[in-house]
Amino acid sequence: MATQFVRYTPDVEDDDPDFDWYLQKVIDRTESFIAESVTAGGTGQALRDAHAKGYGLVRGEVEILDGLAPEYAQGIYATPGTHDALIRFSNGSPHAGADARLGSATGLALKMFDVPGPTLLEDEPDTGTFDYANINGPIFFCNTIEHYLFIQELFLNAPAYFSQGRRGAHRFFTEFVTGKGTLEQDDWAWDEFLAFLRLSKTPLTNVLLSSYWTMGAVRHGDYIAKVRITPDPSSAAAVVRRDIDPTSAREVFRPALAAELQERPYTFDVQVQLCTDLGQMPVQDTTVEWPERLSPSVTVAKLRLPRQDISGPGNLAKMDALSFTPWRVTAEHAPLGNIMRARKEVYRHSSIARHQLNRQPRTEPRSIDEVLDPPR
Repeated sequence: MATQFVRYTPDVEDDDPDFDWYLQKVIDRTESFIAESVTAGGTGQALRDAHAKGYGLVRGEVEILDGLAPEYAQGIYATPGTHDALIRFSNGSPHAGADARLGSATGLALKMFDVPGPTLLEDEPDTGTFDYANINGPIFFCNTIEHYLFIQELFLNAPAYFSQGRRGAHRFFTEFVTGKGTLEQDDWAWDEFLAFLRLSKTPLTNVLLSSYWTMGAVRHGDYIAKVRITPDPSSAAAVVRRDIDPTSAREVFRPALAAELQERPYTFDVQVQLCTDLGQMPVQDTTVEWPERLSPSVTVAKLRLPRQDISGPGNLAKMDALSFTPWRVTAEHAPLGNIMRARKEVYRHSSIARHQLNRQPRTEPRSIDEVLDPPR
């Protein structure tokens, strides 16, 4: 029997009547954190409120494969061809500093060029770019904008908690589960806390060896999906600097990434997992991993990174001047669910505030060569 994929309809998303109120609170806190980070962040620059520390800006290209099954040949994946791309590897923490203090959550943000059609960003619809902002975990530790409000506050202040040792850690965990005392016991955030614990145990590894998910669900044309960017097995097998020891030096992720890319090219597979069961593969609950046994991830494109040198300081400056958002996509790939919806305005306000404070022009590039020097 042929697999039956769930077709997208607007009613797969829940309407939260208090969404806009909570969203404004999150935006206000985000802008306040970014403003304070100029002096408190340790770099003299305004930082992102998540993925503050970048490990490198990488030149690449995305080859959309020919011959895909109709269910997968949707939206931008309906047209085979090659797109230039930029990739920002980063740590997931809202803080900068030594890698040993930042944890194992990492991100891969991808920007493709020359993608036709308007984006879902009203203030920049005709950029011709298409973004993914993925993390190295198949789940996320927050399901609602209401919960994100207290979880965001905890993460922004995490160093103050954990600097107090076990007592501070206990307080952090207690306030996470109880919503800082705002939740009734029957509504304690156990699912989100358990997702956080699972993600916190992610092994430390070279960023080229991690898989990166869209976190929440997205439209895939007529269907519903999650998108994963995962190492090509042959490329992964060739990586020499596999283990990361953050106690060995202040910087460990970036040197390992830079050294690998100087020595050999690398390939990721861009994969789509289509939803077959909204009960077991929910849109709203991001703490639930979608089972591969119900719907395996299918490769729809190749992300190829040529040999290159990203070791210079100019690479980091160019990287931090860019913006990535899961909403810089066409309507056929719209993010879905409460948390993904919140990311639209939070990311936009974060980018505006950061660029203003850093006195950087906030313009979306039209090509790679506007950002990085052409390869020699």
